[in-house]
Amino acid sequence: MSDLGTRLRAAGRRLTPQRQQVLDAVGSLGHATPEQIVEAVATQGPAPMALSTVYRSLEALSDLGLVTHTHVDHRVPSYHLTSHATHIHVVCRQCGSVDEAPTSVAEEFVARLESSLGFEADVTHAAIHGLCRSCRKTS
Repeated sequence: MSDLGTRLRAAGRRLTPQRQQVLDAVGSLGHATPEQIVEAVATQGPAPMALSTVYRSLEALSDLGLVTHTHVDHRVPSYHLTSHATHIHVVCRQCGSVDEAPTSVAEEFVARLESSLGFEADVTHAAIHGLCRSCRKTS
Protein backbone atom coordinates (compact mmCIF):
# COMPACT_ATOMS: atom_id res chain seq x y z
CA MET A 1 0.00 0.00 0.00
CA SER A 2 1.24 3.51 -0.77
CA ASP A 3 2.22 6.06 1.87
CA LEU A 4 -0.94 7.97 0.98
CA GLY A 5 -3.02 4.84 1.50
CA THR A 6 -1.43 4.30 4.91
CA ARG A 7 -2.06 7.90 5.95
CA LEU A 8 -5.68 7.78 4.80
CA ARG A 9 -6.34 4.52 6.64
CA ALA A 10 -4.75 5.95 9.82
CA ALA A 11 -7.22 8.82 9.54
CA GLY A 12 -10.12 6.38 9.09
CA ARG A 13 -10.38 6.96 5.34
CA ARG A 14 -9.67 4.93 2.23
CA LEU A 15 -7.45 5.59 -0.74
CA THR A 16 -10.03 5.72 -3.47
CA PRO A 17 -9.12 5.98 -7.15
CA GLN A 18 -10.79 9.41 -7.16
CA ARG A 19 -8.60 10.73 -4.33
CA GLN A 20 -5.49 9.47 -6.09
CA GLN A 21 -6.62 11.07 -9.36
CA VAL A 22 -7.29 14.39 -7.63
CA LEU A 23 -3.92 14.32 -5.88
CA ASP A 24 -2.17 13.47 -9.16
CA ALA A 25 -4.01 16.29 -10.96
CA VAL A 26 -3.08 18.86 -8.30
CA GLY A 27 0.53 17.70 -8.50
CA SER A 28 0.69 17.98 -12.27
CA LEU A 29 -1.19 21.29 -12.52
CA GLY A 30 0.74 23.04 -9.76
CA HIS A 31 -2.14 25.36 -8.88
CA ALA A 32 -5.68 24.43 -9.78
CA THR A 33 -9.28 25.25 -9.06
CA PRO A 34 -11.67 22.35 -8.48
CA GLU A 35 -13.08 22.95 -11.97
CA GLN A 36 -9.61 22.69 -13.50
CA ILE A 37 -9.08 19.45 -11.59
CA VAL A 38 -12.32 18.05 -13.04
CA GLU A 39 -11.05 18.92 -16.53
CA ALA A 40 -7.63 17.35 -15.90
CA VAL A 41 -9.12 14.16 -14.49
CA ALA A 42 -11.53 13.93 -17.44
CA THR A 43 -8.57 13.57 -19.79
CA GLN A 44 -7.29 10.60 -17.75
CA GLY A 45 -10.28 8.29 -17.73
CA PRO A 46 -13.46 7.18 -19.39
CA ALA A 47 -15.95 8.66 -16.90
CA PRO A 48 -16.02 12.30 -15.83
CA MET A 49 -15.61 13.03 -12.13
CA ALA A 50 -18.33 15.06 -10.42
CA LEU A 51 -17.30 18.41 -8.98
CA SER A 52 -18.70 17.32 -5.60
CA THR A 53 -16.34 14.31 -5.65
CA VAL A 54 -13.40 16.62 -6.32
CA TYR A 55 -14.38 18.85 -3.40
CA ARG A 56 -14.73 15.85 -1.05
CA SER A 57 -11.39 14.47 -2.21
CA LEU A 58 -9.71 17.85 -1.72
CA GLU A 59 -11.17 18.07 1.78
CA ALA A 60 -9.82 14.63 2.69
CA LEU A 61 -6.39 15.42 1.21
CA SER A 62 -6.36 18.79 2.96
CA ASP A 63 -7.25 17.18 6.30
CA LEU A 64 -4.19 14.96 5.85
CA GLY A 65 -1.98 17.95 5.11
CA LEU A 66 -1.25 16.88 1.53
CA VAL A 67 -2.91 19.83 -0.24
CA THR A 68 -3.69 23.37 0.74
CA HIS A 69 -5.39 26.27 -0.96
CA THR A 70 -5.09 29.98 -1.55
CA HIS A 71 -7.74 32.47 -2.56
CA VAL A 72 -5.96 34.27 -5.38
CA ASP A 73 -9.12 36.22 -6.14
CA HIS A 74 -12.72 36.41 -4.98
CA ARG A 75 -13.70 33.24 -6.78
CA VAL A 76 -12.99 29.64 -5.85
CA PRO A 77 -9.73 28.72 -4.14
CA SER A 78 -6.68 27.45 -5.97
CA TYR A 79 -5.26 24.19 -4.61
CA HIS A 80 -1.65 23.06 -4.59
CA LEU A 81 0.45 20.42 -2.91
CA THR A 82 1.54 21.32 0.61
CA SER A 83 5.11 20.61 -0.41
CA HIS A 84 4.71 23.48 -2.90
CA ALA A 85 3.54 25.92 -0.18
CA THR A 86 6.82 27.78 -0.06
CA HIS A 87 5.69 31.00 -1.68
CA ILE A 88 3.28 33.91 -1.59
CA HIS A 89 0.99 34.46 -4.54
CA VAL A 90 1.10 37.89 -6.16
CA VAL A 91 -1.91 38.67 -8.32
CA CYS A 92 -2.19 41.51 -10.82
CA ARG A 93 -5.56 43.18 -10.44
CA GLN A 94 -5.37 44.53 -14.00
CA CYS A 95 -4.33 41.58 -16.20
CA GLY A 96 -5.02 38.78 -13.71
CA SER A 97 -1.58 37.21 -13.90
CA VAL A 98 -0.51 35.16 -10.88
CA ASP A 99 3.13 34.94 -9.91
CA GLU A 100 5.03 33.63 -6.91
CA ALA A 101 7.36 35.31 -4.44
CA PRO A 102 9.43 33.42 -1.87
CA THR A 103 8.10 33.58 1.69
CA SER A 104 11.39 35.16 2.73
CA VAL A 105 10.18 38.50 1.30
CA ALA A 106 7.62 38.61 4.11
CA GLU A 107 9.92 37.69 7.01
CA GLU A 108 10.05 41.23 8.43
CA PHE A 109 6.26 41.60 8.15
CA VAL A 110 5.69 38.24 9.87
CA ALA A 111 8.16 39.16 12.62
CA ARG A 112 6.41 42.49 13.23
CA LEU A 113 3.02 40.78 13.51
CA GLU A 114 4.51 38.39 16.04
CA SER A 115 6.19 41.09 18.13
CA SER A 116 3.34 43.62 18.10
CA LEU A 117 0.28 41.36 18.18
CA GLY A 118 1.59 37.95 19.21
CA PHE A 119 0.14 36.74 15.91
CA GLU A 120 1.80 33.85 14.08
CA ALA A 121 1.17 34.46 10.39
CA ASP A 122 1.10 31.79 7.67
CA VAL A 123 1.94 33.72 4.53
CA THR A 124 1.92 30.58 2.37
CA HIS A 125 -1.86 30.94 2.33
CA ALA A 126 -1.67 34.58 1.22
CA ALA A 127 -2.30 36.31 -2.06
CA ILE A 128 -1.11 39.88 -2.45
CA HIS A 129 -2.98 41.96 -5.02
CA GLY A 130 -1.45 44.85 -6.95
CA LEU A 131 -0.07 45.62 -10.39
CA CYS A 132 2.53 43.51 -12.19
CA ARG A 133 5.57 45.07 -13.84
CA SER A 134 3.97 45.07 -17.31
CA CYS A 135 0.73 46.69 -16.18
CA ARG A 136 2.61 49.32 -14.17
CA LYS A 137 4.49 50.31 -17.33
CA THR A 138 1.26 50.81 -19.27
CA SER A 139 -0.55 52.70 -16.50
